[in-house]
Amino acid sequence: MTSSNRSVRALVLALSSCAALILGGCASEVSGTAVAISGATIPATTTTTTTNPPTTTPPSTDIDDGGSVDIDVEIGECVTLGGTVDEAAIANATCGSAESNYVVFAKTPTSAECPEDADQYYYETYFDIEQGALCLDIDWQVGGCMDLVGEFAQRIDCATPGADTRRVVTILQGTSSVDDCPDPALYGFEKDSRNFVVCVERL
Repeated sequence: MTSSNRSVRALVLALSSCAALILGGCASEVSGTAVAISGATIPATTTTTTTNPPTTTPPSTDIDDGGSVDIDVEIGECVTLGGTVDEAAIANATCGSAESNYVVFAKTPTSAECPEDADQYYYETYFDIEQGALCLDIDWQVGGCMDLVGEFAQRIDCATPGADTRRVVTILQGTSSVDDCPDPALYGFEKDSRNFVVCVERL
């Protein structure tokens, strides 16, 4: 037989869990996994404004060290990571669209090579050996909102916030300290290894 067994697992931002989706066959085994990395912190703080004008886009790391995953996506492009922890799904999406919730910022041979402050990584294995990984951040858009309740971050209309909705005030490069976030941001997602911070307010 020529078909293959395929498994997809998901562990998600701040709610790390894992499960599998089986898609038919009997000749070989390939697994795809999305795993959250706890790189985002949301400490309450007294904020100060920065002296330099902020840059409002995350820096590009342009790490493309190879590896292989079935989804055809490049660095800087976005994906929909969804489903449930029991039946996860990944698909291409237009950045900033209602469907997009994560952006690929690096591609590596194994998930262990993703920066520690990634929000998620997605990797695929063949007979339990990793074949490649996508390092993912939430697809934050300045002025836009993401809801962080549930298994995956979800884009949401800021006019109708959910239980844990964050609006992006700015994205600061050259610092990973939430203390540099300007008002009205009282929280931040600190990216220490890549030296930027996503400044957010909670709605």
